[in-house]
Amino acid sequence: MIEQAREALKRVYGYDSFRKGQEEIIAGILNGRDTLAILPTGGGKSICYQIPSMLLPGTSLVISPLISLMKDQVDALRRVGVPAAFLNSSLGAAEYREVVRSSLQGEYKLLYVAPERLDAPMFQTLSEQLAIPLIAIDEAHCVSQWGHDFRPSYRQLAGWIARMANRPLVAAFTATATNEVARDISEMLKLRDPGVYVTGFARPNLSLSVVTGAQKKSFLERFVADRKEQSGIVYAATRKEVENVYELLSRSGVQAGKYHGGLSDAERAETQERFRFDDIRVMVATNAFGMGIDKPNVRYVLHWQMTGDIESYYQEAGRAGRDGEESECVLLFEPADMQVQRFLIEQGAGDADRKAIQLSKLHMMMNYSRTQRCLQQFIVDYFGETGVAACGKCSSCLDKSEPVNRTDEAKMALSCVGRMKGRFGVTMVAKVLKGSRDKRLLEFGLDRLSTYGLMKHLPEKEIADWLYWLVSEGYLRLSEGQYPVVSLTANALPVLEGREMIMQRVRATVRQSSASDNAASTPLFEALRQWRKEKAAAEGVPPFMLFFDATIREIANVQPQTTEELLAVKGIGAAKADKYGGELIAIIQSFIGEGLPLGSDFPPKQTAPNRSGGSRASGEEQPSHVTTLELFQAGQEPGDIAKERGLSRVTVEGHLIRCADEGLDIDFSRIIPADQEALIVAAIEKVGTEKLRPIKDELPEDVSFFAIHGVISKYGFKSS
Repeated sequence: MIEQAREALKRVYGYDSFRKGQEEIIAGILNGRDTLAILPTGGGKSICYQIPSMLLPGTSLVISPLISLMKDQVDALRRVGVPAAFLNSSLGAAEYREVVRSSLQGEYKLLYVAPERLDAPMFQTLSEQLAIPLIAIDEAHCVSQWGHDFRPSYRQLAGWIARMANRPLVAAFTATATNEVARDISEMLKLRDPGVYVTGFARPNLSLSVVTGAQKKSFLERFVADRKEQSGIVYAATRKEVENVYELLSRSGVQAGKYHGGLSDAERAETQERFRFDDIRVMVATNAFGMGIDKPNVRYVLHWQMTGDIESYYQEAGRAGRDGEESECVLLFEPADMQVQRFLIEQGAGDADRKAIQLSKLHMMMNYSRTQRCLQQFIVDYFGETGVAACGKCSSCLDKSEPVNRTDEAKMALSCVGRMKGRFGVTMVAKVLKGSRDKRLLEFGLDRLSTYGLMKHLPEKEIADWLYWLVSEGYLRLSEGQYPVVSLTANALPVLEGREMIMQRVRATVRQSSASDNAASTPLFEALRQWRKEKAAAEGVPPFMLFFDATIREIANVQPQTTEELLAVKGIGAAKADKYGGELIAIIQSFIGEGLPLGSDFPPKQTAPNRSGGSRASGEEQPSHVTTLELFQAGQEPGDIAKERGLSRVTVEGHLIRCADEGLDIDFSRIIPADQEALIVAAIEKVGTEKLRPIKDELPEDVSFFAIHGVISKYGFKSS
């Protein structure tokens, strides 16, 4: 069946080959084996259960805790011709019953269900009558108490599956699972001799950075301003910080939204939709936002504060670049973040064992924030993956600062920890090295240690930071639990014996921001993006639901002019080619074709001489762009002409500009608003006409590309 899977990949999704691990996972499921698959965020988990569901008889169930993700995936499947539906609390009673009725009639290949729905009487009746070949469990780490996002509702899954008369195949999927969590998932779900697939945790398209010592507000303002065409998420640890960051960005003129648990359901839903539809550019949020957000064109994720564990950080950071495009993940770190996260853990739900696990994970996250190892290596090593090369582009790999020899200070610190015999925490060790007269220190007699006061020239906070750095580099270890103690590791011995030096780089405080990606902002790319936005708005879906940015970019670069050429573009399957191919090709033909100017028909019409010795398109009285001009001169607006002629608005506008360029009479006042003309001329004189995006960036948002084209044509500006 794997050949059928490959054919479905091309026909439905428009991809020629599977990503790493996908084919093996799909083959395992199709061969009838329970599965545990661990793929990084953006690694294509959903295809691994969607394709088997299409090929297996009956209706497969997808268990997911994420209402918004269910809706996105069901909408996307329906758009490519795969019948799917969901059952969750967002449906009214009548809608719920209708989905159940259609399910009983076998109308769906995939049915998405929230775990809380499994015990509902109506669903119990439904599941007993459905032919269910596969149960796919998304976000499977939620079943494990060792996971970062444990959800009690997931605990019922194993019992519910066991009670089924004919147990289906079970496939569990997650992006963030250590070896311990993976074992727990398999045991808790009672998977039967599962095929376990770990495709690797590295995200090569992400540039990871930790920034310390920065003025956060000015850093954020500059960072976002440098990326004003990009979509991003800023995560903060508390509602108060979300509000503060949101106000900061709003005052800076950034189109931002906010999302946290203190807002009403309606407010959160509206803001989330505006972000998905690209109506707002930056989302400022707590970790309440995002796990179900399948927005592929998030170009950066910036953490205003350190998260409570590496799993949460990597999952949140991994919301950048889900389309495979280059993206940035930045953590603004301050030591005080540790106290914020400790407070959140201590005030949170969960028993003492759960909190001890969380505190242990918090210490590992702090190590990540301080390490000078390759950040990508640090993360994949945490998840148990070895042998991964340095990424070459994280803040550690790019750090060019000169290393400082701190071997003597390391010996002082390590010697002090050794003499305290693993009975005390970092704070007490720092007090001893400082020579503090702390009451508890004196009661324990720690002032009599030979290392007492060895670092009295340094502030106590700086000594503690140094100890934490030694932890992050593996010379010291912290125990688990609410009050961790610090002890030596085997790596400390060569240092204490003088066989190894300790070199520390003083990390640059501010990472250099990369420029916004304007390379793709050609007129054709902008036209395709504008068409996508208008089309998506008309269909009531986010723009990415039609095509990812990467697909739009490839269309603009390749410029396909037939359906067959369009199908060769990655991300365009048969359903989308049938639905949108004509409009896409019409836009391309308006921009290119054997030297023809903007708005040309392509391929050129076959011409035959007319009686006056000229030529005319055979079978047509006049060229298409002239027909558009006549309708425009009769008083119709471009949008009305587009509807009447079955063209896109962008194509109609291209026709009109072509007519103007050919010297035909046209009323420029209907193309260029009077209050914008001088502004556009000034912008063109400043930046030239090589690319339209820089011109657009110089102008108010309400100035259209059509008006810019109009000014270029009216004044005869040439490309620079």
